[in-house]
Amino acid sequence: MSERAAIILAGGRAERFQNMQEKWQDKALIELFGKPLLVHAVENVRETVEETVVCVNNENRKAKYADILTKHGIEDVKVAVDEPSHVRGPLIGILTGLSAVKAEYCFTLPSDMPFFQPKLIDFMFNSARTKRVVVPMWPNGRLETLTMVLRRTEGLEIARTLCELKRPRSDDIIRGALNVLLVSIVCGLRDLDPELKSFININYQSDLTQLQPRQADGPITENLHLNLGALPLSELQTLQSAAKLYNRGQFLDASEYFSSVATRLEAEASFFWAAVSRENEGKSFLKESKQQTQKQPAAEHTRRGKEALWKAAKNYESEANTYKRANAVFLTERATSDKVWCESRVNEH
Repeated sequence: MSERAAIILAGGRAERFQNMQEKWQDKALIELFGKPLLVHAVENVRETVEETVVCVNNENRKAKYADILTKHGIEDVKVAVDEPSHVRGPLIGILTGLSAVKAEYCFTLPSDMPFFQPKLIDFMFNSARTKRVVVPMWPNGRLETLTMVLRRTEGLEIARTLCELKRPRSDDIIRGALNVLLVSIVCGLRDLDPELKSFININYQSDLTQLQPRQADGPITENLHLNLGALPLSELQTLQSAAKLYNRGQFLDASEYFSSVATRLEAEASFFWAAVSRENEGKSFLKESKQQTQKQPAAEHTRRGKEALWKAAKNYESEANTYKRANAVFLTERATSDKVWCESRVNEH
């Protein structure tokens, strides 16, 4: 089995890049310094990994990208098409990539970051020996959530579970991994890339000429190590089963699975996954309530749904407080946002 792989994410619609008066442009194929952005990204990762996969969202793109890579002398890169999923966005691309390679560790990179330095990639791989996820962090606490190193086996289960649960945000992988290194860009990585060219991102057409990394000021200059416990792999598989029941409309059966997982994880203070379980328990009861034709059972399911959502909010609050104590600003905001959402659903019913 290989040790390192790279996953190039190239399945997006690039809506910010488009000009409304022009035909849609595939951003990954836009040329910069004589090469498509896709080729820049692939060339930058190849010297640090043994496997490379480009993840796309349809067969047409697969054929086109494979042809482009061949024309630029790149023969040993796999192009994989995303499987049908309940979610859209980069998370499904990450799942596709993790499923397509065999390496122990995987680095993810969007195709619109053409200057990511191999030295930084190597540093992140080396930093992942005792972590499930390594992700760069700006001084204001913002994370580069699509340039991660993940331990593949655990990352695959996390991504698969999130997709089944219809949670599309890639930062949920970080929250769900529990054992994470947030590596400071200005201190941990700037020595390897003084101009921070690695973090130049082509979001808009104007970025092709400006070629400037984002600037972010803030007080956080040290690496942050988060170790929030063991990853409950068997519970993640149960959550996948529960999500399948929910998606088939078997809401009461799903609620039992979600509730049992939540109870076990609350006992272990595994706040993120406990919160996710309670949130989906609540959704299941509320869905069942809407299907009831009798008033009393409907009211009881609504009550239990609100109770589960309230417990979810409390778990998200505990998760947020854990991040706050560690000065993990972005993750604190994300957990707090989920808490507020659950509370709003309670108040709606």
